Amino acid sequence: MKLLANENFPRASVLILRRLGYDITSIGEDNPSISDRSVMEIAEAEQRIILTFDRDYGELIYKYDYKPSQGVVYLRLNNYTPEEPAKHVHELLTVLQIETERSLTVYDGTNIRQRKY
Repeated sequence: MKLLANENFPRASVLILRRLGYDITSIGEDNPSISDRSVMEIAEAEQRIILTFDRDYGELIYKYDYKPSQGVVYLRLNNYTPEEPAKHVHELLTVLQIETERSLTVYDGTNIRQRKY
């Protein structure tokens, strides 16, 4: 499973996910300050699931027709440690086994909402 951490995804969580065996790249490490559209283009070219805290991705998907084939996981977490997002992503992908393909997944730490595109 290939993941792409948006710039706002904590580096500590990126490192944890790597230790857990995920193939994850990080915009903050590799391409800081690029546009959300460029992030989507990278995700599509590399067939990666986007991990983000940025709600603008819903607008890009549904209003501007950017549709990354592997999907977007938008985390709406409040008051979290830099390590917690990794725990949530790992749980979503392994324990809950969500299907991300062609979907916007919104997770608030308790509830999961998914919308196909």
